[in-house]
Amino acid sequence: MDQDYERRLLRQINHQNLPAEPRQAKCVSAACSPVSVKSGDRFIPTRAGSNWSINFHYANENCRSPDQSHKAKDASSDSSKDAVAYAALLRNELLGAGIESVPDPHTDERRHAVLSQDSRSLFRYTVHAKGVPFDSDRDVSPYSLSPLSNKSHKLLRSPRKPARKISKIPFKVLDAPELQDDFYLNLVDWSAGNLLSVGLGACVYLWSACTSQVTRLCDLSVDGDSVTSVCWNERGGLVAVGTHKGYVQIWDAAGGRKLTTLEGHSARVGALAWNGEQLSSGSRDRVILQRDIRTPPTAERRLQGHRQEVCGLKWSPDHQHLASGGNDNKLLVWNSSSLLPVQQYSDHLAAVKAIAWSPHQHGLLASGGGTADRCLRFWNTLTGQALQSTDTGSQVCNLAWSKHANELVSTHGYSQNQILVWKYPSLTQVAKLTGHSYRVLYLAVSPDGEAIVTGAGDETLRFWNVFSKTRCTKESKSVLNLFTRIR
Repeated sequence: MDQDYERRLLRQINHQNLPAEPRQAKCVSAACSPVSVKSGDRFIPTRAGSNWSINFHYANENCRSPDQSHKAKDASSDSSKDAVAYAALLRNELLGAGIESVPDPHTDERRHAVLSQDSRSLFRYTVHAKGVPFDSDRDVSPYSLSPLSNKSHKLLRSPRKPARKISKIPFKVLDAPELQDDFYLNLVDWSAGNLLSVGLGACVYLWSACTSQVTRLCDLSVDGDSVTSVCWNERGGLVAVGTHKGYVQIWDAAGGRKLTTLEGHSARVGALAWNGEQLSSGSRDRVILQRDIRTPPTAERRLQGHRQEVCGLKWSPDHQHLASGGNDNKLLVWNSSSLLPVQQYSDHLAAVKAIAWSPHQHGLLASGGGTADRCLRFWNTLTGQALQSTDTGSQVCNLAWSKHANELVSTHGYSQNQILVWKYPSLTQVAKLTGHSYRVLYLAVSPDGEAIVTGAGDETLRFWNVFSKTRCTKESKSVLNLFTRIR
């Protein structure tokens, strides 16, 4: 036998008899021969079942900074929406994503929050047993010259939601001489009959939004008194006027005559709230009086719970609960029968004047704090729990919910003097309006729910279009909807 051949054969037998670990270490340290390892010299993974586009999209969302995600939420311009549509079109043609409509980032906030928690890897070399065809339902005409797929055609034909644009310039500005710069007063209110009542010094003026005519309702200078609050009833025929001496006067706006004068308070009445035929008044004497204008003035309910001036009053939409805010930093909730508050919230660090009940969610209450607090807080009055809060950066003077969408507007004082529109529950800012040079202390919503009016110590009233009346309705594809079957 040849000696060289015998030497190579013994070396191969000794190599096969070695333990597993030394052989593995040897193959790692040196290049393994084709005889010992039964595989090719290159590993090319099969990536047919890997959806790289979706995984890469997840990775980009996970790596996005909070500032970038906030800017993405606030993006509502036409250019940004065109970019989203173009990206969806590219994903359809290059990656076979199958997108048929342009996604809306504002409506997909919850989906983005879920995707951000996904920790799947970017590259996965898994092969599905059954592959999905690139475009299984391609029904484009064979005579079509368009290179786009059926999904892309549906994407281009999908209806585009018009971009919401809120004008940052008021559509009307009125002079309001002697409009007081006092945080604890409520001197502006808008009636269901489209009349605006404004307390200027010792007089109450009515401005008609239909005819733009101004009439003087009353003048308290004869009695040496001044106006501290005004409030319309729900039907818009009666207006309550609170005075500096503690009186509450009920006036008939159509006839221009005073119906009655209610006594009981020993200090100025800065907050008023109607509940049907009942009127609640909050005063600097720390007492809330609830009276029915159909009964004698002696039939009244005294609600005592605040330790300082009552500056905010609002009845719930179901007429069952009254929310009151005071200079003692307390927010109290009363029911229609008890003389003691059923709930008390003490999280605010300053006076609570801004109060608003949500017309969309039962029991949802929003409140805002003064200069030392600057926070918007939301409460579930059904369970007594605090839901969420956000720091606005300036004094919160007023709050009002939109009648048509789950949004609310807030007016602010020190130090921004701005008007903010919020989307709930994400609490993203839809718009920021500026123009007042003093604190925006007064706020009222038009009867149609589209416009607001703001007043400030700069003695101006500014009208803004902030809320949209149209709702976003999606087409129902249910077989139970008979209207979709009508041709």
